[in-house]
Amino acid sequence: MQDKRPIHWMTATLLGALLAGCNLTSRLTDGKSNAEKAQLNLQLGVRYLEMGMIDVAQEKLEAALSQDSGNADIHNALAILFERIKDYDEAADYYRSALRRDPENTSIKSNYGRLLCERNDVEKGKNLLQEALASPVNPRPWIALTNMGLCFIQQNDRQRGEDFFRQALNANADYAPSLLEMLKISYANQQFMSARAFLQRYLAIAKHTAETLWLGFQTERALGNATLADEYKQQLLNDFPASREAQDIRAAPNH
Repeated sequence: MQDKRPIHWMTATLLGALLAGCNLTSRLTDGKSNAEKAQLNLQLGVRYLEMGMIDVAQEKLEAALSQDSGNADIHNALAILFERIKDYDEAADYYRSALRRDPENTSIKSNYGRLLCERNDVEKGKNLLQEALASPVNPRPWIALTNMGLCFIQQNDRQRGEDFFRQALNANADYAPSLLEMLKISYANQQFMSARAFLQRYLAIAKHTAETLWLGFQTERALGNATLADEYKQQLLNDFPASREAQDIRAAPNH
């Protein structure tokens, strides 16, 4: 199952470079140990996954797993891949196997804790996230903080969620997932100037999605900025015509 989104020309150029690199993989791995070969395949698999090339990513990650089945990072990456294709049971299995191999890994705890919350196993998810936050060697606490915020959102506790998103942004002001959540909370609270500011911060480091375009459209309409609201609407209809948000706009009486 591959991502069908159009590939920007810069991404296509990078993809060509990666594919050329893949042709060299056999030469690059000559004389290397299985663990070193696995690390190369892991890096390729993660890069392909980031680019939405799910089938190729899975091939590389499974090759890495066959070369070094004890590497927790490989299990973690496969879990993320299976989340991407919505095979949540398989993802959970890989997260558990990753934790068995590296019980103190804060990245795995953050990822698995988030998945558990999303699958309504909230208390177990929050326990894992709290372990990640309590670790003195967590290099990216803003990830666990954001995921903890999402757990509270899952429980309809917007205030506690906001507290954690703000803590995440205090730790890393440019963390896009937290900025997106604060945008959504500001909009829901009808704090439209705040929503605009969070969207601007988000767009400084990330690209528009159907959701951010819809939020931008609704925010600017609420602020009386019809010109920018229309720009967001047209971009949403052009770039994401099949999205739920585009369908909602078409169904609106004033469309």
